[in-house]
Amino acid sequence: GLEKVVKSKVGERVSLPCCHEIPSSESLQNYRVYWQKNTTEVVLAYAEGKKMPADKQYENRTEMNTSNLTLLISDVEILDNGSYQCIVQHRGSSQNPVVVCSESLALFVTADFSKPNITAEVSSESCESTEMVVRCFSYGGFPKPKISGILNNKSVAWNATWVSESIHSPYNVTGELRLNVTREDSITCSVEYNGLSKSTSLLLKNPKMCIVPTVQPSYNVITASSIIVVVFLLAIALAGRYFLRHGKCSTFSKKQ
Repeated sequence: GLEKVVKSKVGERVSLPCCHEIPSSESLQNYRVYWQKNTTEVVLAYAEGKKMPADKQYENRTEMNTSNLTLLISDVEILDNGSYQCIVQHRGSSQNPVVVCSESLALFVTADFSKPNITAEVSSESCESTEMVVRCFSYGGFPKPKISGILNNKSVAWNATWVSESIHSPYNVTGELRLNVTREDSITCSVEYNGLSKSTSLLLKNPKMCIVPTVQPSYNVITASSIIVVVFLLAIALAGRYFLRHGKCSTFSKKQ
């Protein structure tokens, strides 16, 4: 059938169940129990009640329940990810051990990613819109995550890159987007791994929302308009004097 899956987080203590329980009437002395990983590494082994040597990376991190044969691993690491087998042999009256059961299960280790960090950098701007390069970064998690984005309630695809030193190392993920921001946009970045997710949102604003610029008119315009005003005022003044004179003259002539 399908392998059982046990999930654990880095640093936790995990218990892996075996396929056999020793009846209270018997003791571990009549059994051989092998816990191995990927069929090659010895995690923990008992023969005739005595603990056998195990691989270095499991020393002082493992123990076994002597009745139900459950394996306990403490301080779980990403390296512990993998397939485990529990093999139980029984020595009855005949001296040859008989395999009672053999079962494998998968340990699925996760490490939490950091809360994503979103940064926005202006690459070019005009009155109508601002082009921004938006980046989302999250680090230190396992397994390889999915990164997704939502822009104003619509999903967008990040141009993503993943970095990991080896298949058993934590991942860093970076997503990049080029956006034209006209007024105000909301971007959300989510990093998903093993059914878990971490998200961050950021409001992007166009810094150059165009208010019609109140540019100072150039000096040529000012000079020209001042000359026009002055000429206009002079014209009024001259016309006024002219009418005054002519008005007085006509009244004098009537009197004579």
